[in-house]
Amino acid sequence: MTLPTATLGRTGQTVTKLGYGAMELRDPGMDPAAVDRILNSVLDAGINVIDTSPDYGGSEEHIGRAIAHRRDEYFLASKCGCPVGDAPGVVVTGPREHIFTRENVRGAVEQSLRRMRTDRLDLVQFHMSPSTETLAENDSVAELLALRDEGKIRFLGVSGTLPNLPAQIETGAFDAFQIPYSAVEREHEDAITAAARAGGGTIIRGGVARGMPEKPPRGYPKRFVEILRARRARLERAHLADLLGDLSLMEFMLRFTISHPDLHTTIVGTKNPEHLAANIEAAAKGPLPPDLYQAARQRFA
Repeated sequence: MTLPTATLGRTGQTVTKLGYGAMELRDPGMDPAAVDRILNSVLDAGINVIDTSPDYGGSEEHIGRAIAHRRDEYFLASKCGCPVGDAPGVVVTGPREHIFTRENVRGAVEQSLRRMRTDRLDLVQFHMSPSTETLAENDSVAELLALRDEGKIRFLGVSGTLPNLPAQIETGAFDAFQIPYSAVEREHEDAITAAARAGGGTIIRGGVARGMPEKPPRGYPKRFVEILRARRARLERAHLADLLGDLSLMEFMLRFTISHPDLHTTIVGTKNPEHLAANIEAAAKGPLPPDLYQAARQRFA
C-alpha cells in the first residue's frame, strides 16, 4: 500500500500526504511498549512526517525512546513558544501562556532535541499563532534563524490561524504553515492556497475532525466541547448519506481534506493500531473522485 506524496513547499522535502500527529501520545499512563509499537508501525507503513510539541505531555520522550534509531526515516516537526521545563509527564489540559522570547524559543528547541534524542529538528513552528507584532517585539524569528545557522533546526514554521495567518504568510519568513482544516472547518481553505502560492509548505491539522464523535470525550475542556458540537451540527446539516455510499465517515473526512489541491500533508493522530491502519488505507486511496468532492463542497458551503 503506497501513500501519495507531495513536495513540502520551499523546503523541497518529499512528504507523505498522511503524517502522524503525536499529541495522542501525551498521556503519561500509556504503556511504553504499546507506544513503541504504534510509532514503529507509523514508519513501517511509510508515513514520513511526525509532528509533536513540548505541550504534548510525554510525546517527545516517547518519540526519542521508540524511534530515534530510525531518525533518517522521518521529517520531524516540533514547536516553540511553549513553556519550557515541564516534566515529560505533565499533561496540558487547557490554554496557558506561551512566551516568544529568544531565551524561551531556544530553550524549547534544545529541550526537544534532548527529549527526542536527535541532533536536529527538521521544522520548528511557533505555536498558538502569535501575531507578527509579538514576534517582532521579541525578535523571535532571529533566534530560530540563529538555531538554523547552528544546524539545530532546518526550517522555520508557524502554527497559524486567522486573523494572524495572512500577515504571517506575507513576512516571507516561514518555510511551512500548520493550518486547521476539514470538511466541517473550512474557514482556512483559501489561506491554505495563499500559503502554498507564497512558496510555503502546508501541514493540515484536524483533517478528520477527531472522527466527528457524536458525544465529546468525558473531561474534554469546555471550549473544545463547543467546537466539536458546532462541527457536528455542520455535518448533520450537510445530509451526506446519499453521497457517502460505501465510504465510512472517517474515510470521507480524511479524503476530503487530502483533496484540497494545495495540501502537502495532513497530520492525524491516534494511539489505536486499528485506527492507524484505517487512516493509512483511506489515505492510500488519495483524493475523493472530483464529482463527489465538488458535491460535498457545495453541501458544506
